[in-house]
Amino acid sequence: MHLSSLDLNLLRVFDVLLEERSVTRAGTRLGLTPSAVSHALSRLRYHLGDELFQRDGQGMQPTRRAMEIGPSLHAALLQLQSALTPSEFDPATSDRRFNIVTGSYACAVMMPAVVAELQARAPGVILEITETPPDLLEQLDSGRVDFVMSLFDSAPDRFARDRLMREGLAWVVRAGHPLTEAPATLERLVSVPHVVVAGRREAVGNPAITVRSSWEDLGAFEGELAKRGLRRRVGVVAPDTFSAMTIVARSEMAALIPRRFALLSAQSGRLALIEPPYETRPVDVTLLYRKDRLAERPMAWMRDVLSDAAAGI
Repeated sequence: MHLSSLDLNLLRVFDVLLEERSVTRAGTRLGLTPSAVSHALSRLRYHLGDELFQRDGQGMQPTRRAMEIGPSLHAALLQLQSALTPSEFDPATSDRRFNIVTGSYACAVMMPAVVAELQARAPGVILEITETPPDLLEQLDSGRVDFVMSLFDSAPDRFARDRLMREGLAWVVRAGHPLTEAPATLERLVSVPHVVVAGRREAVGNPAITVRSSWEDLGAFEGELAKRGLRRRVGVVAPDTFSAMTIVARSEMAALIPRRFALLSAQSGRLALIEPPYETRPVDVTLLYRKDRLAERPMAWMRDVLSDAAAGI
């Protein structure tokens, strides 16, 4: 076949279908109806003389021919996108808007350093920070969201996951709390009720990005209590860490939160930090983004800004 006889949009459909293995999901990413995706696939089958995908109980499975040509076509599409993207990007004069999905932890701990860097080097750049949308995968694939900072358990292969920092955990109580008057022990910690952040894992999309929404230490504390025959009393289940901190600051309760978050609150004088009297497990704070978008110079630049800010904290 001759390239002049082929609609290049068909290759984009093939590329996305190879990633999604679903006509419906591919259509969502491409802004096409499932029937339009199926029609494009039929045309491409005719041009290439191969079925390319076969439907089974798991979705659309690529044929041997599709697996052979897939990597080369993906690389070629990336090169074409890069060639069409303006090569000039000057942070000092840019008014580029970057969309980042994250929560209160990153806003309090990381973003002050990021904003300071932007004000110094890129005063016209706009940073838009939002909570996790229900269609996060679609927004990442379409470019409406650039980066996500969170605690990830898994993500599809098309996404990179860079560890920004490793965070420890610490207990906090209100300033002047009786627990601060003597060294912390497990017995003393369980003598007061606890505020816990609702522990769950959120699966976004299919295939899913799995996000941890709690800073609890994956059973380390409960395991130590079980060894000694102790039990804790949960007084409040809070929706997020910031809410837990606010409740603790105005009660006799204690909460387990990220160490850097705890230090910021202790410096403000509202809360007192208590070192865990047992071994806790650190948590990785991760930056997630589409691998292929690093071909865009603004994306590569902002990734470096975020990484450098995290390294300096």
